[in-house]
Amino acid sequence: MSRLWAPWRIDYILGPKPKGCIFCDKVKEADDRGNGILLRGELAFVMLNAYPYNPAHVMISPYDHVDCLEKLAPGPLAEVMTLTRLAEAAIRRAIKPEGFNVGLNIGKAAGAGIEEHLHMHLLPRWSGDVNFMPALGETHVIPEALLATYDKLKPHFDGVAAEARA
Repeated sequence: MSRLWAPWRIDYILGPKPKGCIFCDKVKEADDRGNGILLRGELAFVMLNAYPYNPAHVMISPYDHVDCLEKLAPGPLAEVMTLTRLAEAAIRRAIKPEGFNVGLNIGKAAGAGIEEHLHMHLLPRWSGDVNFMPALGETHVIPEALLATYDKLKPHFDGVAAEARA
C-alpha cells in the first residue's frame, strides 16, 4: 500500500476551529495574499478556498452576512454573479482548465461547510481530474500550495477587473 502524506491537514482536523465568520473576518484584514483574497468588489469579493478540491478553487461571497439567496439584496446578488464571471475569465487565462463547476451549498443538509454566510464555489476542472482518492480514501490530492496558486492567479484577476471597469 502506498501512503500519501498531507501533514498540513492535521492542523485543520485537530486544531481549534476559528470563532466568527471567515468571510466577515478575513475581508476586514489588510493581508489579502495571506487570506487568499484575489479580488474585492464594492458588494462582494473573491477568495481562494483554503481546503480546495482542485487548484484555483475559489469562493465568491457578498460582504453581507446572510445564509441564503432570499436574504441577499439585488445589488450584492448581481455582484456575486459578476465576480463569478470575472473569476472564471481570470482562471481560464491563468491555468486553462477544460471546464468548471459552479454552485452554492445552502444549509448543512446541502453540504455547506460554512452555512451561516452564503458563498458561491467556482472549481476549475480537467478531464480525468477525479481519481480514486476521493472515492476510496476521502482524500483530495492538491498538487499546488495555496500561495503559489494565489501568485499565479492574482495578476489575471487584476487584469479582468481592470477590463471590466474600462
